[in-house]
Amino acid sequence: MDTTVLSTAALIVGGCVTLIWLVSVALRNVSIVDIWWGPGFGVIAWTVVALTPDPSIRVQAMAGILTVWGLRLGLYLGHRNLGHPEDKRYVEIRGGKKQFWWTSLFKVFYLQGALQIFIAVPVFCAGMSNQAPTWLDVFGATIALIGVVVEALADLQLTRFKKRSDSHGQVMRTGLWGWSRHPNYFGNAVIWLGIGLMALAGGAPWWSLLGPIAMWFLLLRVSGVSMLERTIVDRRPEYKRYISEVSAFVPWPPRSTTSSTPE
Repeated sequence: MDTTVLSTAALIVGGCVTLIWLVSVALRNVSIVDIWWGPGFGVIAWTVVALTPDPSIRVQAMAGILTVWGLRLGLYLGHRNLGHPEDKRYVEIRGGKKQFWWTSLFKVFYLQGALQIFIAVPVFCAGMSNQAPTWLDVFGATIALIGVVVEALADLQLTRFKKRSDSHGQVMRTGLWGWSRHPNYFGNAVIWLGIGLMALAGGAPWWSLLGPIAMWFLLLRVSGVSMLERTIVDRRPEYKRYISEVSAFVPWPPRSTTSSTPE
């Protein structure tokens, strides 16, 4: 990786998250950091393109895919979060601490920025490659675009379900949500699998996959599946049966538990 490109991208991301932090302090709402998450990767990718002499079509394709994904996700989260109370995850992290306005800069904003730079390692590696595109590039790009569509479709289905008058307290089990409890996260993970494959196609070292692996870990074990399902059974008893019948992550035909006692 080119350290100049890496350090420049890190400075740009650091500046962006600092500005967003200042807005969050004024609003007393850390949730706005989520809006930056997707678009931030587009910013990183285009920084790589801009600072790379004669950038390959590979890294430009990555930037295009991440921009489409990031803008869609940012607009979706902006529409969902702006004007609403702070997300429960951040309320839990805040814990009523008066100094959180300051510590959130490091615990939330700079941490997220650092994670973005690390996850984007395949993009930095692709920026160094001038190898001609191969079938693996096409395959990786196709996988990534499928992930973009899956995540967008899952979010659209969930949004429509929540607008129904009879959806309060209910568990969505139609569409993609009938095959996976978190199809939006699965789509996100697939995007980064595709980006990783494209990087390998350009001759990137195996360790460039540590970025996508980190994203998968976050989705499964940190801020995604595990965190969301920690208390949801208490709020929605029907979710216990949903867990027993539907795959947590990878879409799969639901299991039948008709012989079990309904919740």
